[in-house]
Amino acid sequence: SSVGIVLVAINPYEQLPIYGEDIINAYSGQNMGDMDPHIFAVAEEAYKQMARDERNQSIIVSGESGAGKTVSAKYAMRYFATVSGSASEANVEEKVLASNPIMESIGNAKTTRNDNSSRFGKYIEIGFDKRYRIIGANMRTYLLEKSRVVFQAEEERNYHIFYQLCASAALPEFKTLRLGMKFTFVVLCD
Repeated sequence: SSVGIVLVAINPYEQLPIYGEDIINAYSGQNMGDMDPHIFAVAEEAYKQMARDERNQSIIVSGESGAGKTVSAKYAMRYFATVSGSASEANVEEKVLASNPIMESIGNAKTTRNDNSSRFGKYIEIGFDKRYRIIGANMRTYLLEKSRVVFQAEEERNYHIFYQLCASAALPEFKTLRLGMKFTFVVLCD
């Protein structure tokens, strides 16, 4: 096992015009050294090696809170979907990430550095067929910060789901959950 390419990317905290389909097409089929450093260059190299060597590939996206890990993973999935010809049929990127709002409500919280910080890790496995087209994906999560349920530092909050449930307690569809004053009081007094 060896470590391949390392890309250091910085979150600009604004949308840049460097992630569109024209940029994907510019990186598709190119050699890593011939193009500027980009998440698409890393994705192309992994895709090319998967097809050439017929071996599984991994891309590790790591960084501090607010670094843009989720967005980088989304761009890599968009790249795979586009270059494999899967994007128009299944919109895999959207299907894989459709569960994100639910996962974020259960696993994200306000911290002193980020209002929507992931307090868990994600492992996304993308399956390809023999023609290297995306056929599905599986997402596994690892909750890293269980202590947040019972204690939060000053200026921080519990997981979003508790506040969302409290805010929705009066809605008819939540009556069966029996979210009463006792539950609301305990959560809001953290």
